[in-house]
Amino acid sequence: MFDTVLVANRGEIAVRVIRTLRGLGIRSVAVFSDADRDARHVAEADTAVHIGPSLAAESYLNGKRILDAARETGARAIHPGYGFLAENAQFARDCAQHDIAFIGPPAAAIESMGDKIRAKQAVTSAGVPVVPGRSDPGLTDADLRAAALEVGFPVLIKPSAGGGGKGMRLVHEESELTAQISSARREAAAAFGDDTLFLERFVTRPRHIEVQVLADGRGNVVHLGERECSLQRRHQKIIEEAPSALLDAATRERIGASAVDAAKSVGYIGAGTVEFIVSADAPDEFFFMEMNTRLQVEHPVTELVTTARGQRGVDLVEQQVRIAAGEPLPWSQQDLGIQGHAVEARVYAEDPARGFLPTGGELLAVREPTGVRVDSGIRTGDRVGSDYDPMLAKVIAWAGDRGDALRRLDAALADTVVLGLRTNIAFLRALLQHPEVRDGRLDTGLVERDLDELTAETPGEDVPVAAALERLLAAQPRGQVVDPWEVPDGWRLGEAAWSTWRFATPDGEHEVRLRGTPEDAEVSAESGVHRASASRRGDELTTTYRGRTRRYRCAHVDDTTWLAADGHTWALAEHRLLAERGGSGGRSDGVVSSPMPGTVLAAEVAEGQRVAAGQKLFVVEAMKMEHTITAPLDGVVTEVHATQGQPVGLDQPLAVLEPRQEA
Repeated sequence: MFDTVLVANRGEIAVRVIRTLRGLGIRSVAVFSDADRDARHVAEADTAVHIGPSLAAESYLNGKRILDAARETGARAIHPGYGFLAENAQFARDCAQHDIAFIGPPAAAIESMGDKIRAKQAVTSAGVPVVPGRSDPGLTDADLRAAALEVGFPVLIKPSAGGGGKGMRLVHEESELTAQISSARREAAAAFGDDTLFLERFVTRPRHIEVQVLADGRGNVVHLGERECSLQRRHQKIIEEAPSALLDAATRERIGASAVDAAKSVGYIGAGTVEFIVSADAPDEFFFMEMNTRLQVEHPVTELVTTARGQRGVDLVEQQVRIAAGEPLPWSQQDLGIQGHAVEARVYAEDPARGFLPTGGELLAVREPTGVRVDSGIRTGDRVGSDYDPMLAKVIAWAGDRGDALRRLDAALADTVVLGLRTNIAFLRALLQHPEVRDGRLDTGLVERDLDELTAETPGEDVPVAAALERLLAAQPRGQVVDPWEVPDGWRLGEAAWSTWRFATPDGEHEVRLRGTPEDAEVSAESGVHRASASRRGDELTTTYRGRTRRYRCAHVDDTTWLAADGHTWALAEHRLLAERGGSGGRSDGVVSSPMPGTVLAAEVAEGQRVAAGQKLFVVEAMKMEHTITAPLDGVVTEVHATQGQPVGLDQPLAVLEPRQEA
């Protein structure tokens, strides 16, 4: 067994791997970039090494620097987590050349499964069913057209390299084919440097089901059941569960056996996931999609439901480490089973109300739920920037059956608090409460179909009232009151005066008037005049308004009051007009602002320039996402406040336009 392992990753997965290493008595080494000097994974490791600037290409993707760090600290193995170098075949080879164990599969297996065409050929030869289509290397546009006509519409055009939905096109009829093939080639070439395409039949009402496998270096391969990952947005998973509500026992056994055959077809070693597509209309028919040659984000649901020799709970990271150290698998397939149900939700720093744009800022308060598993990479006081993936944590619930697991996860998300930036927690709760999700009638298009309903969020009147009461509490003098005029209760000779608070939220501006004390206040808001009271203990604010008592977590910074309750988070900015939240990034006053914190990749504007409404002005990048900012109106640029390469904050002004006056 290794005595020291370097974790070549960051965030929640680095913290999760370090936790297992500590349990095994293995010394852990963290690596960190400039942006992560004070990160949680750095604090929890036994030692940490700085590997470069914030840019991932110069730090977490810098294989040479990571290998140097391993040698400097005496690490005999490297765990890559997921993302970054986890599926980099060359890095796996480099580790072997330096006599450092790569806690992952052999480079040859990574390469075989990383090329989707080669992967399909390998598993087909092993008897694993694949989606009907054509995946010969080097297919021309004419070949793809012929294949589409043979398979029948709708068809899916996919790039051989890469993933994440880039270069993928769904074609419903022949007239669309030429344009979609050209578009797919351009995007694949730009994203992966390879425009090779293949084509397959599009499965109607598709469900994404994947199988966890483990393989040792002695030829033993087992599967640990399946995960349902059909709740997706733009091909990115949101909520995952194990086992799938779709499969019966016979299909579960068959799909597990096929996953084992797929792993054996490429000489796989370590933990991996074989992904299948299954039609909701024909659940006994499944097709191989691809194999992820690494640990998956959603691996905790498998860990929570898997039984080994009757004992529930398997640590997949521990098994990865033991396999890399040369140990055999401790079980045969007959030793493994499934007990209960587990569901996982991914918590992201993103704003669903603004098209899921990444968010960022200082974490003013973080409260994790109890009674469930939380894999987290954040703490109060951390700063979330725009350099890396926006996932903050995962919340995972287990129960004896699916219904109870969903309810436990929903309750846990309601108790989760992240103040200082917007997250997707309220969206996750809305998705868990969707009738089709509750009934297990999932498919990969469900989220997109009902996206408007799932992201609709308007704060009730009690939210700005709570913010005003919090401000009234903050204004109270501390200690013994010597001068009664210091008490902001509005007392006057005659009738008490009102204090007025104006707050901006994504749905508009709210005005609240107060008079009295926090213990007995009179409130004038949109619905009329009502009595209210409030008290605060630490960051917990308790209010009673219109006969309803509600508890919030709260914080105040830079004239913004942050409130969180029931999984919702609200930022109420004082005395500021709300910028329009449209994709243009423009306000009605001609100010063009950044819709997210990030870096300006392109600035195609200069003072005095005449621009037309919809014309591209800036491109801002954050957390792997590019956002084009266009002119909100016809006009002349009077001010430019941002240049290429400049970091910008949420709603930071980039330019000012003066409307063009027509003759």
